[in-house]
Amino acid sequence: MTTNTSTANPTTAHLTEVTEEPRLNFAKTAPKVFRALVGFDAAAREGLDPALVELIQIRASHLNHCAYCLHMHTNDARRAGESEDRLHLVAAWREARHFYTPREQAALALTEAVTLIADAGVPDDVYTEAAAHFDERELAQVLSLILTINTWNRVALATRMVAGTDGR
Repeated sequence: MTTNTSTANPTTAHLTEVTEEPRLNFAKTAPKVFRALVGFDAAAREGLDPALVELIQIRASHLNHCAYCLHMHTNDARRAGESEDRLHLVAAWREARHFYTPREQAALALTEAVTLIADAGVPDDVYTEAAAHFDERELAQVLSLILTINTWNRVALATRMVAGTDGR
């Protein structure tokens, strides 16, 4: 990364420019691993509401600061009919609970706990609340989805994938 030191526009002089090319093409360089992740992701989504899938992926991507995945999943959510209000507020869902069902709130809380696991683990109250809204199979699916998006975020960030270039 290089810092933009241009003073032509003082309001943007502080912004950081990111190299426009990824460090490596993960799918091409590690095709077996990539296919395994794609399979894991597909298996994790099975039986889950597509809107819930996107909310989980968006929230984890916020927490991980993954612009590539945020761009992809907010666009996917829009194409699936998600409202702009819910997309804009998911980062602050606790202050806008009325936009999300109790089930979605439980999934978002679990997403945050698992994504930020090094901070405090997964608190019992967060897990218990999620277990109250999902049966064991669904809870395993939600947990698997959280694990996959965290993996995808790390792949995108480590390889410096550029937002808007997913080519889908």
